[in-house]
Amino acid sequence: MNTIAKYLQRIPLFFGLSEEQIRDLSSLLLERSYQKGRIIFMEGEPGEALYVLKSGLIKLTKRLEDGREHILHFVNPGEVFAEVVLFEGGDYPATAEVQEDCIVGVLRNQDIERLISQNPNMAVSMLRIMSRRLRTAQEKVMNLALHDTARRLSFTLLKMSQEHGIQKNDGILININLTNQELASLTGSSRETINRMLNSFKRAGAIDVDRQQITVLDRNKLEDLLR
Repeated sequence: MNTIAKYLQRIPLFFGLSEEQIRDLSSLLLERSYQKGRIIFMEGEPGEALYVLKSGLIKLTKRLEDGREHILHFVNPGEVFAEVVLFEGGDYPATAEVQEDCIVGVLRNQDIERLISQNPNMAVSMLRIMSRRLRTAQEKVMNLALHDTARRLSFTLLKMSQEHGIQKNDGILININLTNQELASLTGSSRETINRMLNSFKRAGAIDVDRQQITVLDRNKLEDLLR
């Protein structure tokens, strides 16, 4: 089995495929490299492919009616994104921007549809992934709708520490450089309010902030804000 096939075999979406099907899939995968700051696709562009992140980091954002940017998700290596256009067609519902130099696998819709028709297990795996994404989106909507800024920020930091955290001696480092504006976009707040909240969390000993990196020092203190 070639290197690409071995990589695909480790991605949850493709767990149901046989080695032969994985090899067939790897022959369809187009590999592309993007530098930090590049746009892979824009919200509103025709949706033509499903993507698999091999290395790097990608930010998915959506433009709100008032012109502000709302961050939907940070894509980690091994994650599939833009899968929604496979089922409904139409345009990309979000913009994918490269946060760290990355290598991306591209699977054209027409190719993946043919593969799914030959392997129903793959369709089930994809629906599970989309279900998890929907659950995360629902959690975020509830968080934005029901909680004040402190609770929204606490929820976001806890979530980010789970998805992007690295355990250190003093706590969990969120392994993404996040500006206050990006945190504001994640939490539906303003940059100034986020700055005040971060300083408050820091004084309380819940987090530490070093430049654009945040370390969660005490999860319990953040969780207390959600009760």
